Amino acid sequence: MKNDLRVVLQQLIAAVLRELYGIEEGKIDLQDTRKEFEGDLTLVVFPYLKASRKKPEDTAREIGEYLQKEIAEISTFNVVKGFLNISLSDAYWIEQLQDIVQTDNYGIAAQGEETIMVEYSSPNTNKPLHLGHVRNNLLGYSVSELLKAAGKKVVKAQIINDRGIHICKSMLAWQKFGKGETPESSGLKGDKLVGKYYVEFDKAYREEIRRLVDKGVEEEKARQKASIMEEARTMLKKWEQGEPETIALWEKMNGWVYDGFEETYDRLGVDFDKYYYESQTYLLGKRVIEEGLAKGIFEKEDDGSVWVDLASEGLDRKILLRSDGTSVYMTQDIGTAIQRFEDFEDLTGMIYTVGNEQDYHFKVLFIILDKLGYSWAKNLHHLSYGMVDLPSGKMKSREGTVVDADELIDEMEQTAAKISEELGKTEGMIAEEKKNLYHMVGLGALKYYILRVDPRKRMMFNPEESIDFNGDTGPFIQYTHARIKSLLRKGRERELNAEGGYDQLEESEQNIIKWLVKFPEIIQQAAAEHNPAIVAAYVYDLVKMYNHFYQQVPILADENKAAVAFRLQLSEITADVVKTGMRLLGIAVPERM
Repeated sequence: MKNDLRVVLQQLIAAVLRELYGIEEGKIDLQDTRKEFEGDLTLVVFPYLKASRKKPEDTAREIGEYLQKEIAEISTFNVVKGFLNISLSDAYWIEQLQDIVQTDNYGIAAQGEETIMVEYSSPNTNKPLHLGHVRNNLLGYSVSELLKAAGKKVVKAQIINDRGIHICKSMLAWQKFGKGETPESSGLKGDKLVGKYYVEFDKAYREEIRRLVDKGVEEEKARQKASIMEEARTMLKKWEQGEPETIALWEKMNGWVYDGFEETYDRLGVDFDKYYYESQTYLLGKRVIEEGLAKGIFEKEDDGSVWVDLASEGLDRKILLRSDGTSVYMTQDIGTAIQRFEDFEDLTGMIYTVGNEQDYHFKVLFIILDKLGYSWAKNLHHLSYGMVDLPSGKMKSREGTVVDADELIDEMEQTAAKISEELGKTEGMIAEEKKNLYHMVGLGALKYYILRVDPRKRMMFNPEESIDFNGDTGPFIQYTHARIKSLLRKGRERELNAEGGYDQLEESEQNIIKWLVKFPEIIQQAAAEHNPAIVAAYVYDLVKMYNHFYQQVPILADENKAAVAFRLQLSEITADVVKTGMRLLGIAVPERM
């Protein structure tokens, strides 16, 4: 492949520098030629001018002539000041394509020994999944697939926040206002039913605060003294004490939520290898904190609360246990991390897919685990991503104004159906095929639109803009894949086979091959940076190149049958790479459209 020739060139350049200029050691700065210049590889010659005692242009030309004479794969070169731009031959690029053809699972690396756990989704069991969770799930799933493609063993995991005051709020509201309502009696998905009562709690809480304020109580005191909030705190204590009636209600309502979550995950096309529950890990966290307290790592206040002082790390103090002994998020995160490394002995690192509002939390978590003496703490990474906004503004879960994940998927499928029908993309399809296509296009539009954005950036999601069969969108890429597949079917029907060799590439053909050669490197880069947007941009560029080729070059109509066979082969490899790239984003591509 291209990288092999790069190594050969570097070795030969080193020999040339010794022979021409007596340079025994020198950095061989060989890089990809910039798009605005002609060439494939560029050598920067400025470091050699002192030894050559010649102008930059003359030095570059002298080295270029020597290389062209020695390496058959170099077709030509040009010099721009101190830059030697080397162009590789058509024969070389045709050989690269044949290498790709003969490579199974092109771009996918063999699995190594490194095992990474990727945590994503990690919802609370007091509300359904919303648009923010969608970005989290799509990002975590895609990063997992990228790491696997880059040769890592991957464990997809989530921690379900199934305990705490927020859960008790839903439970209490259901007790007070629910009248025995169930998913079966209401026709609501379980997660939506529980989420309904989380909103009901907030309404009742706000109303009680208003009444207290009207009676002359300061608002902050009203928030603390509101009876419904005190009842929720009491319920949390009962849960931590294992009170049977509270535990039974908790198990029943959480069960409703889990069923609802699984239905959404299935529609979204994400999965998990391992589930963790805060209710099962927070006690380990509490125990470890007590041990840290005994070792002097943590400190206890007069009210009984436990804190860690991170002033020496440039941070402030962080509470680990409340004065009443109840735990906080940090407590369970400490316990969960330790539990995971006990469960998977070969685990080498962990990636937490969590929004950037939790940047400080994870900075503190990693420092605490390091202070506790866990060597693997240095291999923990927070995949921090920006929030998702809508044209109408930020989502707020307590007021019940979030964009529900299931409703979003429904909307994407409906919009995909409407646009597909208008553009005539479903002609000749039976009802079941249409239904599958609408789901594929709708989810493809949603996933691509979100994943094409660098995770670190806050983003605006516009559903209508995402479903467009032109431009940088999922449907545009899906349609191009279907177009290639249609072309290949026509080629097979005509039984077009090569007659003789094909040895002179069109510029558009060479450009596609050059881009295909980069695919393994792109996967490695995207995995290393935990950034699916790199793959999204690559696939979009590949599809743009192919469409230019499709419009400029006769594929099936060329009189040269060797050219037709070659172009069909190039088309097939392009379709395969598009399919693989989109799969790494969690997106399916249709065979026909």
